[in-house]
Amino acid sequence: MKLTVRIFRRRLIFKLPAATSRGLYHEHLAHYVLLRRKDAPEIFGIGECSPLPGLSCDFFVDYETILAEQSHRLEETSRLDKESLRPYPSMLFGLETALRHLEQGSLKLWDSPFSRGERGLAINGLIWMGDFGFLREQIEAKLGQGFSCLKLKIGALDFNREIALLASIRRRFSVDKIILRVDANGAFTPREALDKLKRLTELQLHSIEQPIRAGQWAEMARLVSQSPLPIALDEELIGLHTPAAKKEMLERIRPDFLVLKPTLHGGFSGVEEWTDLAQQLGLGWWATSALESNLGLNAVAQWSAAHADEKPQGLGTGGLYINNLACPLVVRGERLWFDLAGPTPVETDLAE
Repeated sequence: MKLTVRIFRRRLIFKLPAATSRGLYHEHLAHYVLLRRKDAPEIFGIGECSPLPGLSCDFFVDYETILAEQSHRLEETSRLDKESLRPYPSMLFGLETALRHLEQGSLKLWDSPFSRGERGLAINGLIWMGDFGFLREQIEAKLGQGFSCLKLKIGALDFNREIALLASIRRRFSVDKIILRVDANGAFTPREALDKLKRLTELQLHSIEQPIRAGQWAEMARLVSQSPLPIALDEELIGLHTPAAKKEMLERIRPDFLVLKPTLHGGFSGVEEWTDLAQQLGLGWWATSALESNLGLNAVAQWSAAHADEKPQGLGTGGLYINNLACPLVVRGERLWFDLAGPTPVETDLAE
């Protein structure tokens, strides 16, 4: 099967600046890879390559050159060289998605009750960083929409105020009514982390993501062994490309959960290595999007629905951009649904 490959750039503009541990994002440059069969050009597949500045290990100035080289290699061989793409997880994610789309003939990338429109995918309600009033406003909105799992970013405000905000939720809703996850994005120092985790434990939280910054394996292992609150790893997984490196880190730290993002953690083939290791070591996991447009979000959702358990996934970010791609995804209550009659992006949708 001979292929042709084209690459498009699209600068996605946030409706509101997205506050993260890496600062404010106002826009996000996406690269879309369009594959067509030479013998049947009406058959196509689209994938999204959208590395995040300051976070993705493959975000660099010659990104477009390397993506073009990898796409040309795919065009010449009709085969995806996953080994050479290990250092470039966002490219691997996009190319894997495009091939899957091409082979399946639709955005139903994996067969599941979700892709057949029979069942929605449970998701958490994400609360973005901001001032105290903005946080409270978002919480009330998510609760009003019916979310039973909230994920809050912490570490940006005064810790006592963050505790007070979480406590106000817990006073209103018991742990069997509302699941609370928090993500510190590495905001705590190793010296203070354990004391803060003990205070957070009193609020009956589900887990905390990345309490200290990535790369401090000995400190993180100590924290996991002593923490009364389950710890999930996210940034810690970035840049570990081989199964041996992944296994070494997990055996050293032994976290409770992994938070898997195909754009950051090795594409679909890479996150499946993570899930295999998680199963071997008895670790839990869930999947999360990484500020992709609707096209990338759909790919992560399709994979999650076919591979994850009923734990809420981190996939509620489809409404971030004013110029998002049309896609057959819709949020109803606390579930993401695949609309069989929804729109599918075509070539004319991809360019800026």
